[in-house]
Amino acid sequence: MTGGNKKNYQITAFCHRFLADYIREGSVCIDATCGNGHDTEYLCRMAGPSGKVYAFDIQKQAVQHTKERLKRAGYEERAAIYCAGHEHMAEYVREAADAIVFNFGYLPGGDHALSTRAETSLEGVRQSLDILKPGGVMSLCIYSGGDTGYEEKNALMEYLKELDPARWLVIACSYYNRKNDPPQPVFVIRL
Repeated sequence: MTGGNKKNYQITAFCHRFLADYIREGSVCIDATCGNGHDTEYLCRMAGPSGKVYAFDIQKQAVQHTKERLKRAGYEERAAIYCAGHEHMAEYVREAADAIVFNFGYLPGGDHALSTRAETSLEGVRQSLDILKPGGVMSLCIYSGGDTGYEEKNALMEYLKELDPARWLVIACSYYNRKNDPPQPVFVIRL
């Protein structure tokens, strides 16, 4: 790549390009870990005025950042944002979703001691499988090493490996030539 032709190969941008094939005007989407609101804003833009986005985070700071971001973008009416863990999404979402997005790890710019954990993340993924409609997709950005360790990544990958291949397609990608525990994008498609 040369000059101004550089593409963004950050994990979230990569996942957004994949998700674009599954989200259309009127889609129902979930941002299971809204963080600073980047994915929530993307989902609101893609689902359009007739779409609906549910967003979750356990940190009040993250919920506030997301609300502010959506207000600046003019999307605040498109989203329902909850200060609740993704392991509780089934209590709030009563309709089938076209796309569900997870970013595991900690809030960028936040306290690294507060991060997602294997047990609650597995429950969030389990609930997502029930919420995801046929032909829908779940995107998982899995960070490991450093502050977050490997327990969550290993638990998620082992769980996803055992999903019924007649019902689910799991695509695990990797930044193969990157060192120092690069994030891993994973997609789960309901067949």
